[in-house]
Amino acid sequence: MLPHSGNPVVHAGASLDDASTVMILVHGRNAAPRNILDLFVQLDRPGVAALAPAAGGGTWYPHSFLAPREQNEPGISSGLFVLETLVLDLLERGFSAQNLVLLGFSQGACLSAEFAFRQPRLYGGVVVLSGGLIGPPGTTWTDAAVGSLDQVPIFLGCSDVDAHIPKERVLDSEMVFSRMGARVTRRLYPGMAHTVNDDEIAFVRSIIDDVSSVPRGI
Repeated sequence: MLPHSGNPVVHAGASLDDASTVMILVHGRNAAPRNILDLFVQLDRPGVAALAPAAGGGTWYPHSFLAPREQNEPGISSGLFVLETLVLDLLERGFSAQNLVLLGFSQGACLSAEFAFRQPRLYGGVVVLSGGLIGPPGTTWTDAAVGSLDQVPIFLGCSDVDAHIPKERVLDSEMVFSRMGARVTRRLYPGMAHTVNDDEIAFVRSIIDDVSSVPRGI
């Protein structure tokens, strides 16, 4: 059995019947949906629906995102399956990919980045807060699934001295997503802790506001 299958998905904000924009928020290591939903509250966009899946045991995969991938399986694949299941369900409900914003913090940011790479669609936005693409040093990320990230707004925000996320991986992620056609904004904050700052929150709000102008299903 996959470690994250059947775990709860916590809903906050507007109902799925009323909302035109949905955020999928992915929590970090040793955390839970309530932690990432605290960030959703700070975004102050009550007309948006939010879905926050729960990792088994509070952790999506056991080791660093820089470890050989096989050491983090089946956690990574199970987490990616959870995100794909959520997205497909929302598409069946009448949303388009452009109505969806993927956001993750830390381990959840790494999983969200990897998902956008492996399941590229014309999402409304992808927000990677203190994270990057998954894989050991030397990974080239040339095996993306069929799809497009053409002009998808992707935000990469991280400290330049993050203890968990080397800035080089943030730069690698920027290069990969730019190569795939995404409209990437990358910000490295000098000396910041492993956290989310006000500038990042403001940028995420701007993404949400742009996505909220797109009618549901367009």
